[in-house]
Amino acid sequence: MKISPLDLRQLRFRTALRGFDRAEVAALLAEVADDYEFALREVDNLRQEVSKMEALLNQHREHERDLRNTLVTAQRLSDDIRANADAQAKQVVREAEGRSDLLLQKTQARLEDVQREIDGMKLKRREVENSLEASISALRSTLDFVKEQEQRERDEKILLHRPRQVEQQPQGPIRADESRAAGQK
Repeated sequence: MKISPLDLRQLRFRTALRGFDRAEVAALLAEVADDYEFALREVDNLRQEVSKMEALLNQHREHERDLRNTLVTAQRLSDDIRANADAQAKQVVREAEGRSDLLLQKTQARLEDVQREIDGMKLKRREVENSLEASISALRSTLDFVKEQEQRERDEKILLHRPRQVEQQPQGPIRADESRAAGQK
């Protein structure tokens, strides 16, 4: 049975001979009723506070659960992003290696082409040098020939313009052949 503070205030005892002082009992009952009422209010306040705290605790638990879910989701997202970044990095590296291999092959092919061109130009240079040397040699030979020819012509002109020396007559009888030969000169 639950007794309320109001029940305590309205409670009346029977009178009996040699009983308690009514005023003291009424005062005590009033004081007990006040204390009991205060205790009930306190209990009610504490229950309300407990309810609020439980609601707050539930709210915090929900927040914690949400935060955990968010953390798990963020971790998964982070792992996915990291995995994607790793995959993209590997792809970029593979593409870069492929491009560098292709560029290296093209460069090697171009180097071989340039080396062939250089070898061809060296061969042409040798041919041109040989041709120039042959032309120079032919011109030198021609020049020498022309100089010799001019020298011969000069020598012939000099011989033609020189006075002739008379040969001394041999002493002794002259033969007829010799005299004729001398006369023709």
